[in-house]
Amino acid sequence: METMVSAPVVLTANTVKEVKRLMNEPGFEQGQYLRVGVKGGGCSGMSYVLGFDKIEADDDIYNIEGLEVIMKKSHGIYLIGMEVDYSDGLNARGFVFKNPNATSTCGCGSSFAV
Repeated sequence: METMVSAPVVLTANTVKEVKRLMNEPGFEQGQYLRVGVKGGGCSGMSYVLGFDKIEADDDIYNIEGLEVIMKKSHGIYLIGMEVDYSDGLNARGFVFKNPNATSTCGCGSSFAV
């Protein structure tokens, strides 16, 4: 019996659409996955990681809305319940992270503290 593990993060429809658009751009290196994660640094202590990368031994892989998403096993505790949205408005354009675990965030929304 196979156990289905739900992804710790949610990607909105706008995010999925934009990521798929980027993956279909000429020159996109096939064999890469969307990586969601965290790293030390940023004005609030930790910064989000969102980009394309090769899978590594300590990664978990999730299928989110038809996208294969990779994440370091140790990052789930920081990201569980987080939503990644994509805004293409006139005043704000880019990926937006909504993390219910963050005790504080910076003004730009790309770093946080837990």
